[in-house]
Amino acid sequence: MSERNAKAEWYVVHTYSGYENKVAENLRKTVENRHCEDLIQDIRVPTETVTEIKNNKSKSVERKIFPGYVIVKMVMTDETWYIVRNIRGCTGFVCPDADNKATPLTADEVARLGIDVGTTEADIIEVDYKVGDTVLVIDGAFDGCNGVVESIDLQKALE
Repeated sequence: MSERNAKAEWYVVHTYSGYENKVAENLRKTVENRHCEDLIQDIRVPTETVTEIKNNKSKSVERKIFPGYVIVKMVMTDETWYIVRNIRGCTGFVCPDADNKATPLTADEVARLGIDVGTTEADIIEVDYKVGDTVLVIDGAFDGCNGVVESIDLQKALE
């Protein structure tokens, strides 16, 4: 089978922490410049949207699900391995065996990550207090009084 007709698989690429987006961007530019879009087909930095509630204010923050990693759908050849491996900030492919160049993700791993269907974003809500914490009530009949958190209703917190 010709390299350009081979089946693309998902691979995990290790990067320096904080360089995930830069590695993905540089890899996209390199693929475009070398016209090898049929070999390196998709590059993702999986993120999740986290709603943080602090000081009674909520804000959405985008976080990387796997800091230090980029997921690439590609046909593994000597050329594509070299392209990815030589992107600045990339430290190599994730592989359990040092003798192997790279190991693709299994179908089960791809399904669990949701990357093949594009569902790599998740909604998470975080608050800066927990059950048992003492808090100052800022609204309602007990405004200005201290209280102890007995339960947290995240849906109501967003209203």
